[in-house]
Formats: sequence, structure tokens, C-alpha cells
Amino acid sequence: MAELGVKMEVGFDGVAVITFSNPPVNAFAISIFFPLKRDGFSCLVIASLKDKVGEAMSREDVKAIVLTGKHGKFSGGFDINVFEKVQQTGKLSLLPDLSIDLVLNRIEDANKPIVAAIEGLALGAGLEVAMGCHARIAAPKAQLGLPELSLGIIPGAGGTQRLPRLLGLPKAIEVMLTSKPILSEEGKKLGLIDAIVPSQELLKVSRQWALDIVDGRKPWVRSLHSIDKIGSLSEAQEIIKLARQQAKRTAPNLPHHQACLDVIEEGIVQGGYPGVLKEAKVFNELVVSDTSKGLVHVFFAQRATSKVPNVTDIGLKPRAVKKVAVIGGGLMGSGIATSLIVNNIYVVLKEVNPEYLLKGIKMIEANVRGLVARKKLAQSRADKALSMIKGVLDYSEFKDVDMVIEAVIENLQLKQKIFSEIEKACPSHCILATNTSTIDLNLVGEKLKCQDRVVGAHFFSPAHVMPLLEIVRTEKTSAQVILGLMTVGKIIKKVPVVVGNCTGFAVNRAFFPYKQSAHILLLLGVDLFRIDRLISNFGLPMGPFQLEDLSGYGVAVAVGKEFATAFPDRSFNSPVTDLLIRSGRNGKNNGKGYYVYEKGSKPKPDPLVLPIIEESRRLANLMPQGKPISITDQEIVEMVLFPVVNEACRVLEEGIVVRAADLDIASVLGMSFPKQRGGIIFWADLVGSKHIYTSLKNWSEKYGNFYKPSRFLEERAMNGVPLNAPVSTPKTTSSRARL
Repeated sequence: MAELGVKMEVGFDGVAVITFSNPPVNAFAISIFFPLKRDGFSCLVIASLKDKVGEAMSREDVKAIVLTGKHGKFSGGFDINVFEKVQQTGKLSLLPDLSIDLVLNRIEDANKPIVAAIEGLALGAGLEVAMGCHARIAAPKAQLGLPELSLGIIPGAGGTQRLPRLLGLPKAIEVMLTSKPILSEEGKKLGLIDAIVPSQELLKVSRQWALDIVDGRKPWVRSLHSIDKIGSLSEAQEIIKLARQQAKRTAPNLPHHQACLDVIEEGIVQGGYPGVLKEAKVFNELVVSDTSKGLVHVFFAQRATSKVPNVTDIGLKPRAVKKVAVIGGGLMGSGIATSLIVNNIYVVLKEVNPEYLLKGIKMIEANVRGLVARKKLAQSRADKALSMIKGVLDYSEFKDVDMVIEAVIENLQLKQKIFSEIEKACPSHCILATNTSTIDLNLVGEKLKCQDRVVGAHFFSPAHVMPLLEIVRTEKTSAQVILGLMTVGKIIKKVPVVVGNCTGFAVNRAFFPYKQSAHILLLLGVDLFRIDRLISNFGLPMGPFQLEDLSGYGVAVAVGKEFATAFPDRSFNSPVTDLLIRSGRNGKNNGKGYYVYEKGSKPKPDPLVLPIIEESRRLANLMPQGKPISITDQEIVEMVLFPVVNEACRVLEEGIVVRAADLDIASVLGMSFPKQRGGIIFWADLVGSKHIYTSLKNWSEKYGNFYKPSRFLEERAMNGVPLNAPVSTPKTTSSRARL
């Protein structure tokens, strides 16, 4: 059993070393999560830390204190489980007083010097506690940061006040607003860290440093009172003004960025202590905001994807995957191969002829160069990655591969032929994966003897950049194969989400109404550029029409046919795309679509597309009495997104995903649904299923079956049950994620 809590040891030198332990990252936890005592450690980490510091202050044999963490880490910060509990209950009283009671009163204003000995990481409240100490000694490469804004809150234990005073205002703002840590070496250069020493000397040097403060040989620094790095008031306010402007551009839907700057400015204008008081007030307001609820939900949802019933809980061990064959070197195949080689997995790339093979290799090289240019990959790693790929024109190199990922065009007969060939060419343990985004996996593998090895590996484009990997299982796919692909997904830094087998799988299935609902609005007389602008303001990176331009109209037509065949009762076929193609437009591919695309410029609305839209409206004849509908901005957003919620409800009802949170994280990572809204189902529950149901029912009576509420949505709305509540028994059992 791992040691939990805090203990203190007083040495012959009079230094009390207080060590906190709460694996894996020594999070500061509270009593509602740790009611027990084990191995001499009190499990109430925060309460016990206060007690131990108080005890050290009162003991005559203690001259100074060193705070440190066990297991090679200082602290990863406050226990995020507490935020979730507060948000579920609304009880702010669950939050302990870290800022005033612990960091300020007991640590910074202590009558004996306290030194933080930092190894591994000091993040969030961990760094805030360290900044309250009178000196900070760190091991090399320790991570230092305040990532609270990634959870929709601000630092809540004095971080907004002390970091600018130790690091300097510009860098402190950058660290907080980006939630990106710095290393101890940079911290030393800028003044956050007092000394860097090898790990094995960390406690020794920290003890001596504390004694040197006692003897006056080192300064006794209370950082909340330091002002030398702040500069003049006018300089500081100008820096904050520029940061506000940048935050408006880069984080327009994240109000807590501006709130953080408000609190920083309060401390500079009024002083550190008033700044700490305002920080505590704003922190309590933000922790129960919808933005924080959404971001905390995404945090936990991403981690929950690694738990799949009947796969990860039955004692299986994943087999090593050292060599992967990728069939097809086009856009997807080259991206998949890139993801593998930059993460030290050997790749055999197969193509049908030398010309296509050379083109695929060049695309991989360009991908790797792009990663280097964006500082995502060191040049030395890039060189190694490119040495790990081999191009082939036959199956001779497939005899020792651990996995094959087929990434050819969406043609069932071609895929069936390839799978018949690789079944013979590959070893018996080899995972046989397809990157299909639309074709039924049962059909792909129906002629094979080893259908238990067939699985979907649905990457999103560009595959070496997008973080989501949908792992598609059939009823015959073995748990060992699922676990193997999940493991590879994590190695190549993807978030693997296990889903069931149906047209579109989970993400594309749930979002197929997205474009169609936008087209209905367009044909009802709503301005397309208004629709795009409102969806962008909602938080998606672009609106549905610009997205259509980006993906190309050929893709839109092909995908539309697939969904129309699968779901004829609720698919809408718009005449717009065909008319655009006939007029010679193909979106970004040829520079002309709904927008005009010129190199070096942002897309601009093209007024020449409006006559095509008018013709489409005439053909569709949807406008009541031939006149555009009157509609509010909110109604536009709802008419685009509520049909997505409706289809997502069917995905839940059919058991296509293991849990609603999987669909949330998939919508965020695969479709760029705004992270701060928590994912499509989480957002829908905030809006309220009753409102969504009533709206869809009203629109279905006006505009047809496309908007007809699903049975699942109707039942949940009528019974007041959240959409994210577990589904007891999926209505359709032929293709389920949980099996």
C-alpha cells in the first residue's frame, strides 16, 4: 500500500523535513477523499500539512523547515476531484482555505524560514505553496507551472500575486494564460528558483539553505511583498492591457482569462494582500461557472476513455507492437505513418506502384519537417523517425508485422481483397485494422477466417495532428485486439475511444445532421455568413459552410449519400452543393466556394455565390410563402446543434459508445466542439433536454422529419433524467461498444 499524507522528521541540524505523499503526483487532497491513516502518514494531506508546519513552529528544537514531496515529485497541485464534487453539489464549503490559512499565514508569515525542495514537478497549488516559501531549490528539468486556466478557473492560493513578483509580469502572464509549464532552468534564470542542484543533493542543499537564512547568510524573502520585478505602475498596466487584447483574440469564449488579468491588476494597483483577497473571491465564482464545469468534465472524460468494460478489466496484457504496416500512402496513410515513426514504431508503407510510393514517402517527409518547423519535434528525433520507414510494393515485409492499418480509398471490394491478402501474409497475432470512415466492418472482414482480429482504426485528418482515434469493434473483435490498438493509440499520443460498428461510427454519425441542418436554415432564407459567424462565436473553429469549403464538395456529396442510405427517414438532401459543383466551385481546393480563398489572406465571403443560393432556395421551396423566416441568433445556433444532440441520443441508445462522456471527448477532439462547453452531451444537459425536445418537436411540425425527436431524447426529457445518465440496456444489440 502506498504511503498517503504528510509526515515530519527533525534532523540533528534542527531542520524539520516535512514530506507529503499522495501518489501519483502528491496532489493536495482533503478529508472527504481520504478518511484513513496508513504507514504513519495522516491521509488528510492539507489539514496535516497545516498541523505539521504548526508543530514545527512551536518546537524549540526546530530552527527551519524544508517542504518536499515523496516519489520524486513535489506536488501536482490541488486534487481536481474536489472541483468536480463542488460543481456537482454547489458546496463551496468543500474548498479548503489554502491561500490565506496555509500559504500566507502558516508558510509565508512563519517565524522560521521554510524552503521548498522541488523535484519532478510543482504545478498549480504545488507551485503556489512553493512560492509561499522563503526560497526554492530545484532539481534539473523540474516542471513549474500554474495550469488552472485549463480548468476554467484561476490560481487560487496566491499564484496570481506571487508569480509576477518572482518571475516578472510578462512571463508570469504567459505561464498562467497558456497553462504551459516552464523548466526549473528557466525558472532559475528568471528568479523563480534560487538554485538548481542534482536530485541526490536536493535535501542536503535545501537544509543548508534554510539554516543560512536563519544565520542571515541568505535573504529571507516574502514574495508577496516583493515589487522589484513589477516595474512602474504605468508599465505594468500597459503590459496587462496588451495581454487583454491578445486574450480577446485568442480566447474570446473564455472569460476567465480576463478575470485572471483583473486579479493580477488588482494586486499591482492595490498591493499583494488585496490581490490575494480578490483572487479568492473570483476563484470561488469561477469554480462553479459553466466554463469550469465543462473543462473539468473534459479532463475526467479524457481519462475515462482508458477504461473499457470486458477489455481493460479482465486481466489482459497488451502485446508489444514494434512494427506496423500501412497500406496506402495518400493523405490519411502518410499521416498515420508519420504518427507511428515519430513515436518510435517501425513502419512498412505499401503502395501499388513506385510513383505512388515515392509520393507517399515525400508526404511523410513533409509532415515530419512541418513538426520540426512548429517545434513539435527535435531535428535529431526527426532524423531517427525518417530512418524507421521502409517503402514496399508487395507483402514480403509483412511476415513479422504486429499490426496492419489499411488506408486506401473507400471501396468495399478493394478493402475485402486487401484483407484476404494480408490474412495470408501476416503472422497469426497481427492486428488487422482499417481506417475506413463509412464502410461496415462486418463487410470488410466477412470473407476472413480470423474475423476476431479485424478492427477499425479511424483516424481524423490530418492524422499526425488530430488527437482522436476511434477504435471500432464488431461483435467478433477480440478484447486482446482492442487492448492492443488502445495501447498503440496511447504510444502515438492519441486519445483512443472504443466505439461500436455503424455508419459513421460515433463522431461522424452524431454530427452528420450538423451540415444538413445548416443547409435547411440556408434554404429557409437565413444568411449563410450569419450562420457561420454565429457557430464560430459559439466556439467552433469555423462554421458549417466554411468547413464544407475546407473538406471539398466531393467529400460532402459522397458522405451525404452514405448517411442518406443508412438513415433515409431523417436525412436532408440540399440542392446547394450540386449547384456549386456545376458552377465550377469546389471550395478551398480551387479557391472558390462560399468564400474566396487567396494565398496569404483569410477567407472572404463571396457575394457571387448568392445567385446560386437564390436558385437553391427556389428549387427547395422551403421558405413559408416564399419569404425568409425571422429568427434570432440563439435559435440559429440551436437549429444547427440540436439535431446533432438528437442523433447523439440515438448513438447513446444503441450503445455505440461505452459512456456519454466518451461521446463528449470524441466531439471535442474529433469535431473541435468547444472544450469549455464540455462536449455535445454535457452541453445538452446544461441547456436542458426538455428545451431541446420541445424545440425539435416544434420544428419537426413545421419543417419535417429531419427534426423529429428521438425516442431516447423524448423519454429523458419527459422523465427529467439527464442525457448523460447511464443506459441500462441498449435498444440495439448488434453493434455495441461495451459488448
